[in-house]
Order: sequence, then C-alpha cells, then structure tokens
Amino acid sequence: MCTVTFIARKRGYALGMNRDEKLTREKGQPPEVRSQNGVKVLCPSESNGGTWIAVNEFGASLSLINWYSVTNRVEHAPVSRGEVIKTLSACDSPDAVNSGLTTLPVARVNPFRLIGVFPAFGSIAEWRWDLEQLIRKTHPWKTQQWISSGFDEPTAQRMRGETFRRALRQSSSGSLGWLRRLHGSHGPNVGPFSTCMHRSDAATVSYTEVSVTSHLTVMRHCTRSLCQRPKLSQSHLSASKRTSEWSRPVAPRDPLTESLLPDKPLAHADFPHPKF
Repeated sequence: MCTVTFIARKRGYALGMNRDEKLTREKGQPPEVRSQNGVKVLCPSESNGGTWIAVNEFGASLSLINWYSVTNRVEHAPVSRGEVIKTLSACDSPDAVNSGLTTLPVARVNPFRLIGVFPAFGSIAEWRWDLEQLIRKTHPWKTQQWISSGFDEPTAQRMRGETFRRALRQSSSGSLGWLRRLHGSHGPNVGPFSTCMHRSDAATVSYTEVSVTSHLTVMRHCTRSLCQRPKLSQSHLSASKRTSEWSRPVAPRDPLTESLLPDKPLAHADFPHPKF
C-alpha cells in the first residue's frame, strides 16, 4: 500500500513515496549509504536488509509497490519483494534493470510494480510482475503518480488520482513543499483512500523523498506520516561524473491530463490534517 509521486524537471527530478503498512509490522530503518556492486546507494531498509526505495550515485532511483489488483500469490517459499530493489539498486539504466531481473528468482516473488527513474536517459520505466509474465512499460518524462492499496486498489487509485490532478492546478505545483503537502493530505476525507492513509489496522508509516540534480542527490525521510508534521532527516550522495551528460528537456504536459483537471484550483483546505 503506497503512493509514489514523480516530479519532472529539466535536469533532474523529485520523487515522494508514502509507505503504507500494517500497524503491527516492524518499523523500517532510516536511510544510509551502502555499496552495491561498487556503486554508492542511498536507501532506508527493513531488518532483513530489503528496501522499498533507493537512489544511487547516478541519480537513478527505484521504487517498488505491491500489485494488489493481481490476487495470485506465491504458494511455497516466497522471496521478499524487498530483495528486488536491494539487488538492483546499482543499476543506472532500464537495460541494466532488465539484466538484473534475470538474476532474481521472480517466480518466487509476489506481484509487484517496480518504477525506475533514469535521469541520464530522460527515461522512466515500469516493470510489472503478475506471477506469469514480467512486462516493461515506458512512461513519458512528465509529472505523474503510481498508487497501490491492499484495501481497494481501483478505488484508491481513482480517489488519490483525483486529489493529485487537482493539486497539479496549484501555483506551487512541482515544489518540494507542494509534494509534502500532497503526501500529507487527507482529501476527500481521512481514511483508506486518502493519500496519507489511515485505517484501524494500517496507516502511512513513513515518507521518503528523493531530490536529484546533476550535481547532488538528497534523500529525506521520516518514520511517521507527514500529517504529524515530523522533522525529516536528510542524507546526501555526490553525483557521479556521468551525470554531467544530462541534457534531456522535460516533456510538455500531456493535453489529455490537462483536460481532466477541474477548473477550480486546489485550496489549502483540500489538504486537511486530522485531529487525533
């Protein structure tokens, strides 16, 4: 259960991810720098070393969300989905991820959607695994969002998607402040379908933010939901020399997306915070 928001920029990008989990699940560990295949990687982690999001010294990031719309599950000896990004976190291109996936026992991994952002190529790729086939999909370099929910995925995607499209009409759209307000928002009301999710048995348990330029990568993180207004920790990675080659412009906004947006701008009141 997660929401991932990507903000396209001319030479880099920003990305925010809410991690939604059962309240009984063990808390994740804060981000730290690791070495994976000789590449510096920055990521939070679970106690077993797996992770749900990572960014490396090339500015490439990977985020994984569970694919609940696919109901099939591995019956025997499943491999944690947290191993996927842990293994692939050093990859700097979609082709490198393709190669890395061949080394994983994906047949024993439950359904997932893996989102990869590769600024040196101006490329966004998504890998979808449904226990039968692994499909790679290419997305345009533009601001967009991915949503998963173990409660009611189609409804969550529709309702959070509406909040996202309305938010795009704000004058602050694309800023880090805007991204945090979106990921701490409870529109249309506090519950299983709000971006900052709250249920009796599960909730948004952490927020991770990645900001990448051609010179520096920053990961910010908190182990609570943003609606509680926590202080975000901050970690840095120096950019690889290869990032100096970035030159891809941001694609213009998609006319179809524009036509789906409401006429009324999103007001601050549409980002309410609960009173616990």
